Amino acid sequence: MLPQISVAPTDPYLTPFIVADGLLPDTRVFLKDETRYASGSHKEPAARAVVARAVAEGHDRIVVGSCGSYGRAMATACAAAGLRSTVVLPAEWGDGGAAAATAGADIRLVHGGYEDAVDESHRLAHTLGALDGNVDGPCKDAILEGHGHVVHALHRELGGAPAALWIPVGNGTTIVAAHRQARLLAWPLALHAVGSPGNNPIVTSWPGPYRTLASHDVVTTEHNEPLVNWHALHGPDALTAIADSGGAAHAADDDELLAAQALLGRHGLHPTAAGSAALAGLLSHAKTTAVSGNHIVLLTGR
Repeated sequence: MLPQISVAPTDPYLTPFIVADGLLPDTRVFLKDETRYASGSHKEPAARAVVARAVAEGHDRIVVGSCGSYGRAMATACAAAGLRSTVVLPAEWGDGGAAAATAGADIRLVHGGYEDAVDESHRLAHTLGALDGNVDGPCKDAILEGHGHVVHALHRELGGAPAALWIPVGNGTTIVAAHRQARLLAWPLALHAVGSPGNNPIVTSWPGPYRTLASHDVVTTEHNEPLVNWHALHGPDALTAIADSGGAAHAADDDELLAAQALLGRHGLHPTAAGSAALAGLLSHAKTTAVSGNHIVLLTGR
């Protein structure tokens, strides 16, 4: 059994978590459930930050490329603010844009992968005179500020005690944002990125230097989609952030994602398999390496 939890969270989405198999005997694990936003995605604060910029600059439409979760978040945030949104998605991935469309977005589908959707969304934003809300576009700083919101909440709850934060990784945007905010708070927060083995250049490049993958080599499944990139748009900065924080990059295959998802389900939490990647990474790491102290697991999508 774990020792008595000495932190009593007031954040309803931060939950002490006990792994009963004795794998983490000297570790306090907290789950930060970011799936409870209206869109079901941890990317909603970033989307809201982009919406605020659009309103300030007089835009009535935001265009983004997405593999699913950012599109849903942006559609939800735009609808709440009375703005229009266009989401470009890979035609062969996910739900074909059904969730984003239900939230109010106009959907464009492209052949290829996530990177192709982003490229097309850049062109479309220019053509429509809309705000480009992509993570590598003019709203980058607003997006990083939005993603960093979670770090402030965690710092407040844990009183600045040293901790490790486990994060599913795609583009590396959340990793970069978390590192920026932790440095501003002077908080010793080790960042651990968890991605799909062989399918994300942050994972395959760790500990560096950053190298893209061949686009035809990445393998997308219904479980790993948000974790798959051949070029992570914030990849180089994410590797620097992980190293500077004292963390590491890890891989979790589909079986490990599904096992973590099932474990969370038994505790009444229902992220997607990819949204469970952070827990999968921590549990896999603990099988070969002694871990201790405070570990925060970010659940990112439902």
